[in-house]
Amino acid sequence: MRNAIELVDGLVVTTDNSGGIGEKPHDLVAVPDQVTAHFAARVALLEQWAAHADPIAVLIHNFSGDESWGAYVAGVEEVFKESNLETPKISGSTETNMQLMQSAVAVTMIGRKREILCETDCAYFVYGLPLVGDAVTERSGEIASLTLIKEAMDHGIIHRIWPVGSRGILEEFRKLTGNPEIEIQVDVDVELSAGPATSVMVSIPVDKIEQAQRHFQGKLHEIILGNGGSCVE
Repeated sequence: MRNAIELVDGLVVTTDNSGGIGEKPHDLVAVPDQVTAHFAARVALLEQWAAHADPIAVLIHNFSGDESWGAYVAGVEEVFKESNLETPKISGSTETNMQLMQSAVAVTMIGRKREILCETDCAYFVYGLPLVGDAVTERSGEIASLTLIKEAMDHGIIHRIWPVGSRGILEEFRKLTGNPEIEIQVDVDVELSAGPATSVMVSIPVDKIEQAQRHFQGKLHEIILGNGGSCVE
């Protein structure tokens, strides 16, 4: 797993947070609260998928005040709608005793692991460009689509998914493989932050690569080992 915690009975917990992004005057990035919650929920959901789990409950930790709660809930619901999933039960808490100068929110998901089939001979690809800050909203068409990811999972096109975070593709791939020295070649910048998981790595069975390229509209970027070898599991 990536940043998930696995509990007893196959339960999996994932979370993501956001600070200084929202509608308050002192926020560093000005976007609607719904957008902020959308991307926090997006990361938590992708972490669930990376752990081969599906969410069954969502908690919202709202530090922005009562007026933001409805928008935060709408942002979370939007993520599940985009993924063609039924929205799980949503609960949480709002800080009302203190008024913060900047927006702050966290989204935590509790999921249950699903049974998966073990695939061999899979190649790794990057899907979606690494983006952060204002670029996330300005270049939204280049973000990895949750709809296409979920459809690919349902049809067995993807064997494994691994969200890319603030340290970039290379560091995430090193974490994924457990090899801190590995070098890779990809035709996108492997050191840029992917912010709220605008970019993901996916492993695809070699006999389904052509199907995957069609499904992802030719937007897959193959990961090649530094020595030029193919990155096949």
